[in-house]
Amino acid sequence: MILIALGSNVSSLWGPPRSTLERTIGSLDSGGCRLIKASSLFETAPFGKTDQPNFVNAVVRIACEMTPEALLEQLQRLERLAGRVHSEKWGPRPLDLDIIDFDGLIRQEPPPVLPHPGIPQRPFVLAPIAEVAPRWRHPILRKTAAQMLEQLKGQSEGAILG
Repeated sequence: MILIALGSNVSSLWGPPRSTLERTIGSLDSGGCRLIKASSLFETAPFGKTDQPNFVNAVVRIACEMTPEALLEQLQRLERLAGRVHSEKWGPRPLDLDIIDFDGLIRQEPPPVLPHPGIPQRPFVLAPIAEVAPRWRHPILRKTAAQMLEQLKGQSEGAILG
């Protein structure tokens, strides 16, 4: 199972954050990948750097014949097409795409690091994972997204957008 997190909090070349994620989700159902399931869109407070607009977040589950490196390259290409310029850590961005899990692969290098190291601390990733892959378990911690969310009780996982 391959899980990808999506986030946006400023308009992209494709429109406002919600439109950007919807278009990106459609783009992930091509180019050697097949969309299995997309989560709801969640509006969440920013993480790390809080003086910026709220994010729209989602997670998708895909099937893909690519290597993790090729998938990362494709995701970075989509970010650039949307107008992303990597400048400020945790700063505003028109599109942020992260490989969360790639078929349970565990590795530090080459990029991408798998599973994504920030999963257990990020309710805005865990809540959509629980929606699209309720039986998924973190490859190292062996906990479900719901179990990790429970450990973060009190931190907002965001509001589902209609």
